[in-house]
Amino acid sequence: MTPAAEKTPLLFAFQELPLQQPLCDRLRAQVGQLESRYFPDGESYVRVLSDVVGRHCLLLADLSHPDDRYLPLIFLADTLRDLGAASVGLVAPYLCYMRQDARFQSGEAITSKIFARSLSAHIDWLVTVEPHLHRFRSLDQLYSVPSRVVQAAPALVEWLGQRRHLLLVGPDAESEQWVAEIARRSGHPYVIGRKERLGDRHVRVTLPPVEQYDDRVAVIIDDVISSGHTILKCLQALEAGGIEQVECVAVHGIFADESDAQLVGAGLAGLVTTNTVPHATNDIDVSPLLAPAIQACLKAARET
Repeated sequence: MTPAAEKTPLLFAFQELPLQQPLCDRLRAQVGQLESRYFPDGESYVRVLSDVVGRHCLLLADLSHPDDRYLPLIFLADTLRDLGAASVGLVAPYLCYMRQDARFQSGEAITSKIFARSLSAHIDWLVTVEPHLHRFRSLDQLYSVPSRVVQAAPALVEWLGQRRHLLLVGPDAESEQWVAEIARRSGHPYVIGRKERLGDRHVRVTLPPVEQYDDRVAVIIDDVISSGHTILKCLQALEAGGIEQVECVAVHGIFADESDAQLVGAGLAGLVTTNTVPHATNDIDVSPLLAPAIQACLKAARET
């Protein structure tokens, strides 16, 4: 293998992901070749086809439905190590298992800590986008490997900056600092709602008066859309306040139980997400923001 080839990273993914080719182009990486399937009993089969000896390897993973995808991921990571990879880094644009970060009821598993300990044992570094941190200030409190968090706000600012006559809406107090900064940089006014969580799929959203903005298009901004109930309640509150056209832009679109169709059916006029999770609504590319963070991790791995 030539020295130039050794410096060229290999990027592996189990499925064709929207970020795969843009990241290969920006990182000057090669697509890693692998074979994977399931045995009749449901066990995973993974085979690496590329020569990885001395190569720095990246795993690009969609972890939006992690229970089916985690075992193949660590099988691949450990196989790359066994075959002589110089390093194995994980690019998980959406980082799962961030919700349960405390024991709210007796006997509950604190899955964010358990998952982080397990994953850290199989990778050398981690890059992600806007992880849903609550009670932890940074990923360093969870993960024992170097990690870099990419903020999606610049990508949202660029997209929103191309629009005119908008009202930006944050659904809850947790979003205020984030939405306020996006509003300042994109030049739009904003309001922040108050959310009361009544259960996993039941929330109540209350907004301040919005009648003065009834001639604007309201754009709800959120980091993750999972069940869609927060967005739905926010949509209903805006409509009750006299806003006729409501759209939504989010970083991660999980859309459990076809909640994207439910939101559109409820009257949402537009729905846009970044390409962190593959979906038809992907209209904002975060690869320009991801690439520098990945390059920094590769540089550190080469110097180790």
